[in-house]
Amino acid sequence: MAWGHPIGVDVGLEKFLATSDGVLVKPPKFFKNLQSKLRLLQRRLSRKQRKSKNYEKQRLKVARLHHQIDNTRKDFHFKQAHALCDAGDMVFMEDLDYRTSAKGMFGKHMLDAGFGQFRTIVKYICWKRGKFFGEVDARGTSQQCPECGGEVKKDLSVRVHSCPHCEYQTDRDVAAGQNIRNRGIIAISTVGQTGMETACADDLPGVGEARSRQVSKPPKGKTRKLKK
Repeated sequence: MAWGHPIGVDVGLEKFLATSDGVLVKPPKFFKNLQSKLRLLQRRLSRKQRKSKNYEKQRLKVARLHHQIDNTRKDFHFKQAHALCDAGDMVFMEDLDYRTSAKGMFGKHMLDAGFGQFRTIVKYICWKRGKFFGEVDARGTSQQCPECGGEVKKDLSVRVHSCPHCEYQTDRDVAAGQNIRNRGIIAISTVGQTGMETACADDLPGVGEARSRQVSKPPKGKTRKLKK
């Protein structure tokens, strides 16, 4: 059932994630921290004679470091996913194709953050812990005021959302998270009027069948705040 405290999650390179509750998480930069060590190992590998014993030993060292980077990233993703489920009952994220973003000028940083993997892990943890997960339209989440809905255009250099219409002011990424949350609530309220919604767990590891969940309108009144 869709009920309880909703959380909108905005991910990015400036901050790994920002939630509608005001939680900000810095990007850990897994690959960048070990990039110099990886270059050294790869340079040594290039000097070895192929198919020799020394070549195989060095190749394994490179492979182990790649494995270490992947495991560190995945462990961080799982911890953040559990933290989101601890903080709320409904988690909403943007419906973005991160493979397209990874081809741009910030491609290396996008791949290092692993946003696509993170979203998949959040879906899985939400399903496993009985939380609701939803994806919303990503268009204009950083260009809209979450309080009055007015358009507030700003480029990437502007890191503070300041609405000229209602004077609401907050961190730019937090405002985006609040817009994601608002769109998620509207989406499940609309679906709740028509009947059933398919759970977002059909493409997750270890899940054979997609389950259906009936959603209802979010309860009125005060919502549970995130413990700091």
